[in-house]
Amino acid sequence: MYSLIVVPPPCGGADGQLRIADGERLAFGRAEAGEGLTIAHDGVPRVAGQITAHQNFWLLSNLSEDQTYVVENPEGAGEHVKVTPGRLEAPVPFEFSRVVLPAAGDLLTFDVWAPRHAFGSVARDGLAGALTAPAFTLDRTKRYFAVLAALCAPRLRGEPHAPPPTVDELVESLRPAWPAVSRSAVYWNIDYLALKLRLKPGPDTAEPGQRVNGRKESLVSLALRFDLVREDDLAVLAPARDAVAR
Repeated sequence: MYSLIVVPPPCGGADGQLRIADGERLAFGRAEAGEGLTIAHDGVPRVAGQITAHQNFWLLSNLSEDQTYVVENPEGAGEHVKVTPGRLEAPVPFEFSRVVLPAAGDLLTFDVWAPRHAFGSVARDGLAGALTAPAFTLDRTKRYFAVLAALCAPRLRGEPHAPPPTVDELVESLRPAWPAVSRSAVYWNIDYLALKLRLKPGPDTAEPGQRVNGRKESLVSLALRFDLVREDDLAVLAPARDAVAR
């Protein structure tokens, strides 16, 4: 049973994919690698690295002399792992990964899928006693959650380094589901989210606009880091039959 699927670019179908079983290794680089992955670019070392399958995760060895590799989580809105030159068998936990290789001014990529990720039950299995208090309490039917989703939308839609939307951009993205939205309502909900999620206020010496921008960035960072907003949640921004609950 294979543990990893390596998808070289461009790969439009299953024929070009490379499958690796648990414990097997796959070398990649500019040189012809036999059963490995050949990346034909002058900026890629002849022997650039090695992938090792290990049950439901994988290991990446960076065999270059001076280039750091980055492994991105395409579903993580900016989540990534850096593997420095000479690092051997760095663990990569993502189920879907994109390996980024800097090469003479270009950024080359290939994908690695780890389909054997397993998840245990989160049920309490009859344990007695009080329930654990939730870390974050968010009601997805409320307008403040729609504002949080709009804040996170650019990064969830594939722009991991996008700045938070401006207030005017938030108003435009919220209007289909919330026709009466206004700038003041957006400001109020941003302040409310910062209070609800216990974010520290910006420095008193900062300009008002800077404080708002700082709160927006902090809200987006927190929400995406702990999966408070996922791509599926962007449905709250779509036109709805009923108004968003207050």
